[in-house]
Amino acid sequence: MNSNSSLLSIGKFDLKLNHLLIIGILTLSFSISFLIRSQPAAFGWELNEFDPFFNYRATQYIVENGINSYFNWNDDLSWYPHGRDVSQTSQVMLHLTAATTYWIFGGDGNLYDFTILFPVIFGSLTSIVIFALVRTIGGTTAGLFASLLFSISLPIIVRGQIGWFKSEPLGLFFSILAIYLFLSGIKSKNHKITIPKIIAAGIFIIFGLSAWGGDQFFIIPLGIFFLTLPFLRTDHKFLVWIIPLFTSSCMITSLGFERLGIHFIFGLGGLSLIIPTIFLIACIAIQNKSSKNSKNRNGLIFLVLILIIGSSFLVLNADSHFISLPSHRYLNAINPLLTTSDPLVDSVSEHATTTIEQSFLFHSILMIFAGLGIWLILKNLGKSNFMSNDMISFSLILGIIGVYVSSAFVRLEVFAAFSLIILSSLGLSILLREIFYPKIEIKKFKNITIKTSFLVGIMLLLIIPMVYPINGNIFSTTNNPPTIMNGGSTFKISTNDWIDSMEWIKNNTPEDSVIASWWDYGYWIQTKAERASLADNSTLTDHIIKRIANIFLSTPDNGREDLLDMQADYFVIFVAAQRLTVDHEGQSLYVLRGGGEESKKAWFMRIANEPLAKYLHSDGMSGTDYFWNETLLGKMFPFSPLAYANFNTNQQSATYQPGFTGIYIKDIKFPENGDGPFKLVYSSPSFDVEKGGHVIGVFVYEINKDYVPLN
Repeated sequence: MNSNSSLLSIGKFDLKLNHLLIIGILTLSFSISFLIRSQPAAFGWELNEFDPFFNYRATQYIVENGINSYFNWNDDLSWYPHGRDVSQTSQVMLHLTAATTYWIFGGDGNLYDFTILFPVIFGSLTSIVIFALVRTIGGTTAGLFASLLFSISLPIIVRGQIGWFKSEPLGLFFSILAIYLFLSGIKSKNHKITIPKIIAAGIFIIFGLSAWGGDQFFIIPLGIFFLTLPFLRTDHKFLVWIIPLFTSSCMITSLGFERLGIHFIFGLGGLSLIIPTIFLIACIAIQNKSSKNSKNRNGLIFLVLILIIGSSFLVLNADSHFISLPSHRYLNAINPLLTTSDPLVDSVSEHATTTIEQSFLFHSILMIFAGLGIWLILKNLGKSNFMSNDMISFSLILGIIGVYVSSAFVRLEVFAAFSLIILSSLGLSILLREIFYPKIEIKKFKNITIKTSFLVGIMLLLIIPMVYPINGNIFSTTNNPPTIMNGGSTFKISTNDWIDSMEWIKNNTPEDSVIASWWDYGYWIQTKAERASLADNSTLTDHIIKRIANIFLSTPDNGREDLLDMQADYFVIFVAAQRLTVDHEGQSLYVLRGGGEESKKAWFMRIANEPLAKYLHSDGMSGTDYFWNETLLGKMFPFSPLAYANFNTNQQSATYQPGFTGIYIKDIKFPENGDGPFKLVYSSPSFDVEKGGHVIGVFVYEINKDYVPLN
């Protein structure tokens, strides 16, 4: 049967065999994406990571109190006693979209369950939206390849798994939808379709930016693309109104969000669209007044002048700040060589610079296919029945910008993935066309052999990274427990230690209690324990975080005074440990390592601007005598060093030696019935049960307000 033969007619629409093939592949892409993203549910049905807990609570506030109340909400559980203006400092569109879809589709279901599924659904739907986008750029075959590759892309999957109720899944959905609407709008010859598409594109790009601040990096390729349009297209009368319409739609929509608004319009994001739009209009005017032979030359001269002026302005702005700049992490993405002296920024794992090993793990064979795509695109330039010049320009701009910004830090690898998927899909579709529809006739047998070998080779190249290496493929890498189930430790286990601890605080402390902890756990305390915290994962008030770091390293008496001054009632710390064995006296032996405060303490010292050598031995992990005997953190660890061992040589030492690992025993320095500055009122189950290899130790200390210092 011919693929173009009609199977069913509905009005003017004819359902053909190729339509069924497209539907089948898109269904497969959605299903694969959904299943891979859902793997962590096997460990426990919980939100994943830290920010999703605040996003859930913000969505809950809308559902229970309405949208108007949300925009007037000052969250008094956050950054106690200062609070937090939520709509001014949050991903508003994420909360509004989740609440709205819950009202429509949630029925009588639990909102918490709904938000756990939310990222999986929108992340999987994006595999269909990217089909539409790439189809607009390079045809149906390329679109189908893009859909399949998106559904198995590791950097995209890991930032959109079940429970990952964070910015990226919805932000990517909105922004990819916006780019599709924009490109299909400027390709359309029907203005009745073009106008609503362009306006909707402007709206959705801002929706994406409100859902995820990182989406402003979709704006940069668009601005650069605008600069190329006067040289790539001849329908200048169309361009001089359609591009300003898109930019105007963006600017007007941004005024509806407090976090964006004027700050966005006159900041780097808005100017990245406004200036190229003005250039486009001015360049077309110059070209129209120039002779036929000189119009492109005059336009290029004007472009060079604009680039020189713009670069000079940015250099001057570095000192004078004429325009508002985004935070360091966004500037770092624009300039990967930019460094920071702020250890608080550096301490966040997702801000780590991408290594070559990580790039190969994330993108694997797509690096080769993307390079092939660029070569084939350039090779076929100017040929009939090929991609239009503007679509070629956009795909190359997007590819280069995506790879460039992702080199700054790991979190932005999603942009490299997005860019490589598009270039790889275009390359594969062109290669298929050249193999299956060659211009030079080949003997039938030889032709079949080449085609079969080609298909087998492509399939193997795409499948191997999905299953190899065994512990580094997409299935094993994404199959991890929700963060709250292992405390964000390096242990691939699932426990209820954190959940039980938050439940204990909720049921055993006064409702007006204030909980101090490292900022990592602030959202868990607010959402699960329903108590106010001094600091949380928004890191809005960094001087409070630095003060907590100083408290960790102060003496217990001084730490207590500072915590009381901050109106705290309890202090929570987290220790990840491995239980080794039982010694001859019947006591368990432990190694303290795994991602808790025992592993983060070097960052506390950097943030507090304290010398590491005062507190740590040369390995950067083992505490000195001063750390264990003088600091509040050392005293709060319910462990003490017993000896040191070299596991490679089976040597032991009573004191620290380079290459040796500390061996610890239980030692509670502030017991509940004691009269010290703190009292250990709760320890999580894995600390108290003398079995199992891992300890996810959550410890709740009450600040003893009746304590009388000896001095």
